Amino acid sequence: MMNKTLLSVIFIVSISVTLTSLSLNSFFYDSQVHQENVVYAVTEHIDQPKKPLTLVELFEKVESGVVSISTQRPTVDSIAFFGGAAVGSGFVYDNQGHIITNNHVIKNAEKITVTFTDGFSYDAEVIGADDSSDLAIIKVDREKSKLNPLPLGDSSITLVGQQVAAIGNPFGLSGSMTAGIVSQIGRLLPSEDSGFSIPDVIQTDAAINPGNSGGPLLNMYGEVVGINTAIFSSIGEFTGVGFAVPSNTATKIIPSLIKNGEYSHPWIGISGRDIDPDLAKVLGLDEAKGVMIVTVVTDSPADKADLRGSSQSKTMDDIEHIIGGDIIVSIDGNEVRKIDDILIHLQREKSVGDETELGIIRDNTESTITVILGDRPPSS
Repeated sequence: MMNKTLLSVIFIVSISVTLTSLSLNSFFYDSQVHQENVVYAVTEHIDQPKKPLTLVELFEKVESGVVSISTQRPTVDSIAFFGGAAVGSGFVYDNQGHIITNNHVIKNAEKITVTFTDGFSYDAEVIGADDSSDLAIIKVDREKSKLNPLPLGDSSITLVGQQVAAIGNPFGLSGSMTAGIVSQIGRLLPSEDSGFSIPDVIQTDAAINPGNSGGPLLNMYGEVVGINTAIFSSIGEFTGVGFAVPSNTATKIIPSLIKNGEYSHPWIGISGRDIDPDLAKVLGLDEAKGVMIVTVVTDSPADKADLRGSSQSKTMDDIEHIIGGDIIVSIDGNEVRKIDDILIHLQREKSVGDETELGIIRDNTESTITVILGDRPPSS
């Protein structure tokens, strides 16, 4: 049996009273309602200047658009110790006072206070939140002329090795900036709150610590490419591995949060296992790629499309393997090597009610099955 090394994914919220970071001992941790005169920071990818900004220029450009968020929570809340004030970050989305942050920053808060770099503080109300992407939108009543919306860039063109900077309030130290690079893209980050995983996450080595949650990860053109959300750590502090929800996920979800208060995630209704070399050998496959369906949720889109889960077992080298499920090898013509590929495609390209074409192998025969995507139910 494979040994598993347990690391903690730390949601990066600091406690202003104790300045103690929270360690979660398991994997944790994404226009119609606006008037025409709203200044959009997110609807289009802005033209990038010929020359990237220096770090000094970048900070001066975006500093006033980043805010500190403090919340008062009940004593039973797992994030705030003893009912203290938890501190996170956020940034201005538009000139109507909408602010993007992490859901875990404001979840279960009895009171939310937003402080700008000029020292002015405002009470905020929650407009919408989504556990599954760890995104939330809150709103303050502040003069439009004093708001500096930060543009959301196109995270799909973000490259490994690209320089990025994180701005937020680590340990309650407001307006702090750190710099690094994009370490990897397309990560899958499990979420404790929703029971599902956040796909397409950006990994960075820019220092992220408790209190940075909800703050922007920026490219060198002043565009937000990610929303800082979590770190991998066994000690509760930054160790070189941070994660950010990609800006394209926010671009897709935030308008729905403003309009409806929630977002409907497209859903197939299966659980699956990546085809590793051992399972490929058991199944007689030439290559270790694809996803074998283990279970199909009753009355789910997958069930209605007659996808099949695993119902047999086979022992090889004294290890029992559950087999017999359909093997997904493509989605809408794109190769599937692991389950991440399915989740990322659904997040980037699909909505509830869309059709998706799954290429499968069943009984050694390849075929295509059309699935009409449903609305993902809340975790039980």
